[in-house]
Amino acid sequence: QVHLVESGGGVVQPGGSLRLSCSGSGFNFAVYDMTWYRQLPGREREMVALLTQRGAIDEYSDSVKGRFTISRDNSKPMLYLHMNNLKPEDTAVYYCHAEHPQLGLGGWGQGTQVTVSS
Repeated sequence: QVHLVESGGGVVQPGGSLRLSCSGSGFNFAVYDMTWYRQLPGREREMVALLTQRGAIDEYSDSVKGRFTISRDNSKPMLYLHMNNLKPEDTAVYYCHAEHPQLGLGGWGQGTQVTVSS
């Protein structure tokens, strides 16, 4: 059973940086595609960054491209989101998601709040 726990959220000033972490357990983390999503107040959940099972492919939403970097350490197993030059519009709850690329099985973490405010 996929179990994901996010951490690292908090309050940061515009232009600042944060690193989100997502710990995976209960499944073979290395063979799952991993994605960070976020949900802004009053909006639907949106994809932020995707990293495939072996890190061969990474994709970013246009709104974060060049500022955010997704990475993973399959040996720990952990997923990260390095966020630089944060903007107030990045304020959201950030979720970690795992999905098996062939089976379609997966799960969500509980989310971590990121607030960008002066």
